[in-house]
Amino acid sequence: MALAPRLDLRQSQSLVMTPQLQQAIKLLALSNLEIEAFGAGEVEKNPLLEAGGSDDFTPSADGIDREVEAHDVSAEVGDSDQLIGQGLGGADAPLDVDFGAETFIDNGPADRMAGPERGLGTGSGGMEPLSGSSGEAPDFDSFANPEQGLQEHLMDQARNSLSDMDLTIATQLIGQIDEAGYLEANLLETAHALGVPLYEVEHVLDVIQSFDPTGVGARSLSECLMLQAMEADRYDPCMAKLLANLDLLARGALPQLRRICGVDEEDMADMIRELRGYDPKPGLRFSHDSAAPVTPDLFVRPTRDGWAIEVNNATLPRLLVNRSYYVELSSGPQDKASKAWLADCLASANWLVKALDQRQKTIIKVASEIVRCQEDFFRKGVEHLKPLTLKAVAEAIQMHESTVSRVTSNKYLACPRGLYELKYFFTSGVAAAGGEGAVSAEAVKSHIKALIAAETADAILSDDTLVDLLRAKGMDIARRTVAKYREAMGIGSSVQRRRQKALRGQAA
Repeated sequence: MALAPRLDLRQSQSLVMTPQLQQAIKLLALSNLEIEAFGAGEVEKNPLLEAGGSDDFTPSADGIDREVEAHDVSAEVGDSDQLIGQGLGGADAPLDVDFGAETFIDNGPADRMAGPERGLGTGSGGMEPLSGSSGEAPDFDSFANPEQGLQEHLMDQARNSLSDMDLTIATQLIGQIDEAGYLEANLLETAHALGVPLYEVEHVLDVIQSFDPTGVGARSLSECLMLQAMEADRYDPCMAKLLANLDLLARGALPQLRRICGVDEEDMADMIRELRGYDPKPGLRFSHDSAAPVTPDLFVRPTRDGWAIEVNNATLPRLLVNRSYYVELSSGPQDKASKAWLADCLASANWLVKALDQRQKTIIKVASEIVRCQEDFFRKGVEHLKPLTLKAVAEAIQMHESTVSRVTSNKYLACPRGLYELKYFFTSGVAAAGGEGAVSAEAVKSHIKALIAAETADAILSDDTLVDLLRAKGMDIARRTVAKYREAMGIGSSVQRRRQKALRGQAA
């Protein structure tokens, strides 16, 4: 059989995702804040896109923002530039201002920046710009004193207490203190790096550990608490033994601790109460990092007819297509390449506006189905949260499951009960005791948490007891499932909780 090249024509069908479809899918998974950043970037790239302003602003007929110029200006009205433009500023004299009067206030930042020269310049007919400025209004936020951090606070104390080589060693050590106030440096390595004896580094560390806040510069939790006990004049041999056995204290082994420290129950309770008053992370009081609040993408509120679901428009970009500008550009002279570029910009702008509108409608549709399925949660609480899957919502709104997954990613819903991620409403189910229906896993966790919170020191609930109580409430659940949910919520076992309550009783 001879082998030879040849050309064949075949007709087939395949699903191809266009760049626009890929972009629409990407927009669906973004949060409102990410959409806002994306829209700002598109406005910079596409000249036919513009961000919508306030509702009371009406653009001009040609789509270009212009201020209306007043041509008829009399000598009685108008600003200084207009008067000088009409030739009426020749007799302009310095302003009659009494800088020595008590009513004259010049304590603002702009007044201080202006320096001793006050008044108006006569060359341009306007106010002279501030020296060193770009003519813009001063940034008042820049005049606020920045909050002092831990290392700056320690360095101020080091400059007052140390000098020469000791200050250099202190700078090296302070630079390796973390935000909690603990020293992460190796003293021997630091001594070799600086070429100084180890005892000098240890001496400087002793000075740093005497700085405010008390406990800073410690290399372990026990050393941090020791420094604070010494400051409070409570560091005795019994306290030293207690700090050396913090692991036993964490396990609640109080009888063993009493034997090691050689104290009775009253003294042990007093020592534990003293430790509770110490700060295990003294450096955090100088930490000014605040977590950014979560901005909701949706608002849900009750109405007479049911529930109102609204998109948070405050975080959504309002993009408009400037068709007047498009008409102005297309009516001018342009070559073939410019014409094709302008058509692409118009098509891209139109598509983006429609894609954002479709995204908003899809989110509302998915959120409406979630609220319908979980209406008992919004009315009665987390105990009434029902099992729900992405597939169930997708089938109800006739969309693909992947679309629902993208819609619920990185999006938050604000309702009278609080702020929740949309993924929170999709939970697995636990079979009901009667064999009919199911209970949400989050509802089971809520019941477990409430039961444990209500237990007393002399009646600690074991996992088996929790199983019996939950079954009495209609939840058919296994012991291992109770243990899994309890550990997921960070709740200890019955033995650990009994020790913790006994420890709290000793310290009370």
